[in-house]
Amino acid sequence: MFQVHNNLATGSKLECLIVGIYEHASKFFGFTADADELLEGQLTQLLKEGEISAKAGKAAKIHTLGKMGVKKIIFIGLGKEKTADFESVREAAGKAFKLAKEAKSSSAAVDLDSFIGANVTGSDAAHAISEAFALATYHFEGYKQKSNEPETFIEEVQVFSKEDQDEVKAALTVGYVFGRATNSARNLVNLPPNMLTADDLAQYARKLGEKYNFEIEILGKEEMEKLGMGALLAVNQGSVEPPRMIVLKYQGKEEWTDVIGLVGKGVTFDTGGYSLKPRESMVGMKSDMAGAAAVLGAMEIIGEMKPGQNVVAVIPSTDNMVSGNAFKPDDVITAMSGKTIEVLNTDAEGRLALADAVTYAKQHGAGYLVDVATLTGGVIIALGSEMTGAMTNNESFFEQVLEASAEAGEPIWRLPYTKKDQKRVRNSKIADLNNSPGREGHAIMGGAFIAEFAEETPWVHLDIAGTATTKKDSELGTAGATGVMTRTLALLVERFEV
Repeated sequence: MFQVHNNLATGSKLECLIVGIYEHASKFFGFTADADELLEGQLTQLLKEGEISAKAGKAAKIHTLGKMGVKKIIFIGLGKEKTADFESVREAAGKAFKLAKEAKSSSAAVDLDSFIGANVTGSDAAHAISEAFALATYHFEGYKQKSNEPETFIEEVQVFSKEDQDEVKAALTVGYVFGRATNSARNLVNLPPNMLTADDLAQYARKLGEKYNFEIEILGKEEMEKLGMGALLAVNQGSVEPPRMIVLKYQGKEEWTDVIGLVGKGVTFDTGGYSLKPRESMVGMKSDMAGAAAVLGAMEIIGEMKPGQNVVAVIPSTDNMVSGNAFKPDDVITAMSGKTIEVLNTDAEGRLALADAVTYAKQHGAGYLVDVATLTGGVIIALGSEMTGAMTNNESFFEQVLEASAEAGEPIWRLPYTKKDQKRVRNSKIADLNNSPGREGHAIMGGAFIAEFAEETPWVHLDIAGTATTKKDSELGTAGATGVMTRTLALLVERFEV
């Protein structure tokens, strides 16, 4: 996909050249200076006249009129060099690639060195550009009848740089792996629920595990019954589709120690059960397995990058349906851990599925836990649609998750978790816990419930109900699934320190 050159002349004829430009630049350097010379100084003149702008996000498309091997040049503003960083470069590159795709370019070139700045190294720029390429050009094909007009895809990207070629190639590879895995998560979330059942998700995980030589375990209903997974089985009671508990294990150390457990909610569709959702709220519930998708996306990156860390991924998967057999409010169920749960709301089903998954991850040796789930509408009320909610029982572990999320450009905001929150989820007259203490602090109550099963194990909860999907296009994607937390989880594993 990416080819690296240290001379503009080595590239074959290309349809567009992408150039970043910082504010206060009065002339061009490197490969863009070579292009300017071929165009008899016209690019410098356009820069002076303001036709080419360095303002962050501003783009200009210049046709070369056959005077060089590139048909057009896309300039993208990077803003002030002192404030530009990895994320702003990635967004700018994403916008440029989108413009190249809209222009029906089948090939592109990038002047990598034009993106290097005070806070952006050559490796940073390469990673940002290749990740942006994957994310920005993503498209979920869907199920419409095919148009007679074929869609244009950018099939090759030439990267020109004076930086160390091996380092550039390595960073391009990493960025593309991260972007492509995020797109894999997006694909899973975008699939309609009749085409992604719990078993379908399990088969996807199996293929992933076979590709990367992970240890694979997939439990069916009978195995779950023997193990006492009463919480997940309760959610599944109303469904004709059998549940699955999916486990993938990656061993990056000689000994199976310091294991990170990644637990992803895999509810393939959520009606709310007998606590039925309103019609408007039920549309889009195919995305209720976005936590599972993020975990599988992260495992794809782990499989490619092979970090020196042990990881167990655990995904409880079912749908939450209504039938004569469905579980109901006032039921009391027993989780795998032995704790009893009074069901006050069947639409608070994700935390039940995660309860057994967290317990099972611990049985597989997880010494650290991160659960990822579209858990509550309350987190959207609290934090909006661009911030993931987080809770923890361990400060140092949370700091590592926070750093990974910042590096990935997937921001999280910590919610409180106190002894009073513990008291509320333990407030049942007939069981150890209740699954829905009330609307007040709804997002916190969901996380506090899961914490009862993490117990003393260092744990971070990520509620992605607001960030798993988006209603608008951005520089790095389209409306629909975002693949959020895929990169955060992978970076956490890569950077993890005991």
